[in-house]
Amino acid sequence: MVDTGPPGREPASARRSHPSWFTTAVNSVSQFLNTHGIYLGRRSTKLHVAGYRWSKGRFGAHLMGWPSARILLLDHVGAKSGTPRTSPLMYHDAGAYLAVVASKGGQPTHPAWFHNLKAHPDTTIQIGAQVRRVRARVSTDAERDALWRKCVEFYPGYEFFQRNAGNRRIPIVILDPRE
Repeated sequence: MVDTGPPGREPASARRSHPSWFTTAVNSVSQFLNTHGIYLGRRSTKLHVAGYRWSKGRFGAHLMGWPSARILLLDHVGAKSGTPRTSPLMYHDAGAYLAVVASKGGQPTHPAWFHNLKAHPDTTIQIGAQVRRVRARVSTDAERDALWRKCVEFYPGYEFFQRNAGNRRIPIVILDPRE
């Protein structure tokens, strides 16, 4: 988790850049884990969500090593179980909506939250201390192509994930605001 400082202030990670060796090391670890079929999502999610909520987004709001890779908390309901869940996800702010990438670290299947949102698209997200109501939808092919480039800009690892995913075209989910 990364200390982002008080709300409304530039994140600490954005005020200092990590040396290139650090970024390379973090990316290498991520690639090693994914190529060996180790997906840490479930193992680390509970701790990340707890820290993010407790600090109102001051911790865990950015991906370490990539200050422009911002993280939100996505609430969703199990498609089959009906169990409420929360997933920390990197996002792109497109102004009128937010976009999240269903990469699952390049695994061959979609993440559970993707299936859950298709079954129950009306949900909430948390960015910092602010909770917003949103409606999820899968991007069209044209939207995905434009958004994919934007998402790779803030986190180049998505290109590796897409190569690793094989035949699975990683979808992008759009979170439209709702009243």
